[in-house]
Amino acid sequence: MPAKFDIVVYGSTGYTGQLIAEYLAAHYVGDGAPTWAMAGRSKDKLASVRDAIGAPEDTPLIAADAADPASLRAMVDQAKLVITTVGPYQLYGTDLLAACVASGTDYMDLCGEPIWLKQMIDRHEAAAKASGARIMFSCGFDSVPFELGAFFVQEEAKRVFGAAAPRVKGRVRDISWKFSGGTSASARVTFEAVAQDLSLVSILKDPFAFTPGFEGPKQPRGKKPIFEDDLQSWSAPFAMATLNTRNVHRSNMLMGFPYGRDFVYDEMVLTGAGDDGQANARRVMAANSEKTGPEALKPGEGPSKEERENGHYDLLYVAIAPDGRQVRAAVKGDLDPGYASTAKIISECAVCLLHDAPDVPAGLWTPGAAMQHRLIKRLRDNAGLRFEVEG
Repeated sequence: MPAKFDIVVYGSTGYTGQLIAEYLAAHYVGDGAPTWAMAGRSKDKLASVRDAIGAPEDTPLIAADAADPASLRAMVDQAKLVITTVGPYQLYGTDLLAACVASGTDYMDLCGEPIWLKQMIDRHEAAAKASGARIMFSCGFDSVPFELGAFFVQEEAKRVFGAAAPRVKGRVRDISWKFSGGTSASARVTFEAVAQDLSLVSILKDPFAFTPGFEGPKQPRGKKPIFEDDLQSWSAPFAMATLNTRNVHRSNMLMGFPYGRDFVYDEMVLTGAGDDGQANARRVMAANSEKTGPEALKPGEGPSKEERENGHYDLLYVAIAPDGRQVRAAVKGDLDPGYASTAKIISECAVCLLHDAPDVPAGLWTPGAAMQHRLIKRLRDNAGLRFEVEG
């Protein structure tokens, strides 16, 4: 039976799901737009959100509950593609992913949970290819700008050097954001899972956890502040590097190793030169733990509208040739990265896959590896991202 909707947003009553539904309502309604529906546990709450965000009164509403696998299957059967924001995914995402894989329905999420991702890659890779499902994890700020930043700077490296660079640095130059309750909850349940099963620590330590059958060279650990002579700045550990670096290596593998099999990649936060830069690096290290501390927000909470609109990010990518030459590029976003920008990014990923990249074959993909230049163009045109080569 043909799907009724191009996109179903599961979790539309949650903090980030509401932002996605609001974005689709503002940009993808009317003739020629993808058809979409809002899904969640309560139709009454969905109706309230629909009205609050100004979506059309006839926007379809679907009742589905992570605790009711039959309702998830019924939802999946109505969709070409499901966007899910219902996390932590290790608690609430496994049955939905299995339903999408079984039915051949495309799937996108905002998962930042490395252990669950590793488990799902191992479990569903072959089945997704058999069913026709195109599965894409981490389709928001983690990890699309980072994955595409590495891709973009490597394209410039090929032009300048004649070959991809074996070494790329990803550096957060500037960022304004705030962790939501959902992000805090995901980090907390990951720590709890590791406490119950210490064997899971190996997944968090393995930079190639998402590349089954491939083990690349030793990677920088990025666990303490360092001074980088070529950047003339101190660098501090980046909270999202554990996820992003693994997705970049998986992207390299899925594209057939265009960066090489000896590719080295890391991510850190630039904090400035001198004593002030070193002190800032220590402050960044301390702040990395705040997302799970006693002041962490509750699920469903997040930045205010003003904070979202005043947020931004500036990411630097440095590709280094074997002879030491460098090319540099930047990815910049004009909104709060974790929520306002993320809502745009995952929405455009979904539209890109359905509209611009129907030829992407079945399997478990990273969005950048699957859609490459097509996704960069759509993010530039519609999502407020800038991809720039720097001199």
